[in-house]
Amino acid sequence: MLTHLQIRDFAIVDAVELELRSGLTVLTGETGAGKSIVVDALQLLAGGRAGAEVVRHGAERAEVAGTFDLAQAPRELKQWLEEQSVSAGTELVMRRVVGNDGRSRAYLNGQSVPLQSLRDAGNILIDIHGQHEFQSLTRGAAQRELLDGYGSLLALTSQVGIAHRVWLGLLNRTLELESKARDRDARLDLLRYQVQELEGLRLRENELASLTEESARLANRGRLATGAQVALGELYDNDAASAHAGVARALTALRALVALDTKLGTVLPLLEEASVQIREAARELERYGETLDVDAARQDEVERRLAAVEELSRKHRIAPAQLPERTRQLRAELEELEHAEVDLAQLRKELAAALEAYRTQALDLSAKRQKAAKALARDITARMQTLGMAGGRFEADVTQDGNADPTQDGIDRVEFRVSANPGSPPRALAKVASGGELSRLSLAVQVSCAAQEMRCMVFDEVDAGIGGAVAEIVGRELRQLGERGQVLCVTHLPQVACQAHHHLRVTKLTDGRTTRTTLAELTAPERVEELARMLGGVEVTDKAREHARDMLNAAERGTSATRGKKDASGDTATQPRPPAARRR
Repeated sequence: MLTHLQIRDFAIVDAVELELRSGLTVLTGETGAGKSIVVDALQLLAGGRAGAEVVRHGAERAEVAGTFDLAQAPRELKQWLEEQSVSAGTELVMRRVVGNDGRSRAYLNGQSVPLQSLRDAGNILIDIHGQHEFQSLTRGAAQRELLDGYGSLLALTSQVGIAHRVWLGLLNRTLELESKARDRDARLDLLRYQVQELEGLRLRENELASLTEESARLANRGRLATGAQVALGELYDNDAASAHAGVARALTALRALVALDTKLGTVLPLLEEASVQIREAARELERYGETLDVDAARQDEVERRLAAVEELSRKHRIAPAQLPERTRQLRAELEELEHAEVDLAQLRKELAAALEAYRTQALDLSAKRQKAAKALARDITARMQTLGMAGGRFEADVTQDGNADPTQDGIDRVEFRVSANPGSPPRALAKVASGGELSRLSLAVQVSCAAQEMRCMVFDEVDAGIGGAVAEIVGRELRQLGERGQVLCVTHLPQVACQAHHHLRVTKLTDGRTTRTTLAELTAPERVEELARMLGGVEVTDKAREHARDMLNAAERGTSATRGKKDASGDTATQPRPPAARRR
């Protein structure tokens, strides 16, 4: 249940806080005052799409925060919060912030979460019915979702979806293997030849780089040998002018002078080390020269090897360095094809088992849908009689198509049928219902389905297009829903507003430069004035006020009569506590 709602700099609302309780709370006000802004704020809180346009002009960001009492929260919400590692005690605070740059941030109990997480929590806690929701009532998918929600079949539907994904994965794998099996023999011959050719090359890891380096060295061994010999002569072999001879002479001269000045002693170790390094360099050059003394056969062998690598890389259209990986890939495909018959037979068994498991769950879902459809039909048909459609009949038709491919939603086709007039056979909803009838049917469906839920239910002018006695009945239906939980309703009908446990008025204020919307809780006298305004128009008359009092008294008498019936049957009725609205 939503206990506290805070809205800041959202649309034309600067700052509003609402303390909410159980029961039916209505929001009324002049046309254009911004009654639906509260609904829009709840949609934003529940993870709805939003951009910079929702931020009040001149503000940096819009913020909506809602506190929910988790005392009677669904078990699925508590499990979900544990899975998301969101700590929650008796309350859950959902918060959404949208900056004037369009960026959005979401929080659960002060913990930053992805927007999808906020949306998942909102789907469990808030149920919003829009004034144009009846338009979706004619779609088969929407009808199936409503039926599943009414029958509490969403968990089973999810299991059927999982079974469908398992079956579909196995089916795609089977089709892939069957496709390969059709060209198996030709493909096997090609793979065996390619693998034999690649493995015959026996190209080792990093061998290509080594061969390339050796080829360059062998091709230039004349220049390399000459250069190495010249360097060896300059360092060591030239007795008269080699670096080694020069260092030796320097050592001899300095050793004779060290006795005269000990400071020269620090130079002697450096020269001795240089003499050692020169001798080592000379030995390395001698060994290097010996490695260049190879016959032409080695060079031919290296060139043939590189040519074979280049030929195979061109044939497979890959870089030479990728040949080892290509060999592994083709070897794996060859082994898979060689065992394809065995794998395909096993896969077909698994596919058949997955299909059987899917159909078992889908048939179970279908049976429960048919049972729920009968209950929904009875419920909505009964409500139609009080919504100005006396003698009308509603049916939820659930049919199976055994020859159709499995789908993630099961094997059923759900279609809502209605007969708006006595004696007429039920026909598809979109074909027989007028706009006004469809709106009333949508309300009946929403009320019937919402009655199964414990969420915060929000109705945004779903009473549009009706009036008179039907409007009063709609108000009673919403009030009864409020008796069992929490209902927020935006309405323009006094027949609905008088049935509320709590009444909030939305007012638009402007000073000529800026415009803002405020909300205020109405006292009993203020409720009379607001209902009189809704009844009488621009000028509120005493007759309108008297009519408003009569409507409020009648609504209270109806509640008392209902409470008395409940008490007589042993049930207890608790009058919901009033909300408080603060304006800042």
